[in-house]
Amino acid sequence: MQVEFSVELGGDAPTLNLPWASSNSLHYYDLKTHPELLAQISEAVESPELRDFLQAINSPNSFLETAKCDTWITGDLDVEEEIFGAALKSASYIDLVAASHEVRCVFEKHEEFLRKLVGLLQRVPEIPAAAEFILRRCYFQDHDSVQEGYYVTFYLSGYGDEDMEARQHWAIGLALIKNAILQLSAQLRPRSETQA
Repeated sequence: MQVEFSVELGGDAPTLNLPWASSNSLHYYDLKTHPELLAQISEAVESPELRDFLQAINSPNSFLETAKCDTWITGDLDVEEEIFGAALKSASYIDLVAASHEVRCVFEKHEEFLRKLVGLLQRVPEIPAAAEFILRRCYFQDHDSVQEGYYVTFYLSGYGDEDMEARQHWAIGLALIKNAILQLSAQLRPRSETQA
């Protein structure tokens, strides 16, 4: 699996406001605190693999939580994707934030986590999939105050010549990334929690 991470903090880079709401009645669900709200996310209802990922990443065992997601399938591939020799890609993006309010505002913690995550994922078996993690600026709103911090947009694409093949490669990549995040989360948990 191809995997990389980058940083986009410039003035024209995408940002996230959390909690967010869109004009077409879509909005943020706090799945960390209210896991039962997963049933309200149509993408998770339609995709058992995505539902499993969202459940795991929003569990108490995870360093992260999710803020936004979408999935799609397309035959519109970039030139750099030609190396996969496929006609289609099954793709997704998931916005991730640190579960710890203290960590949300520390750039170095995010960068360290992403370096370790990419290092782990570079050891997984070769599959026709690509993952990209982009560190961006997030504005956390709490009543009347706004705190500037960071979030990660995680893109994943699985490639194949048919829908089912592309989706299968995407699902394998998603499971591998879920496991890597949970493995790193266990390493980051305070000692007192792991000994309890």
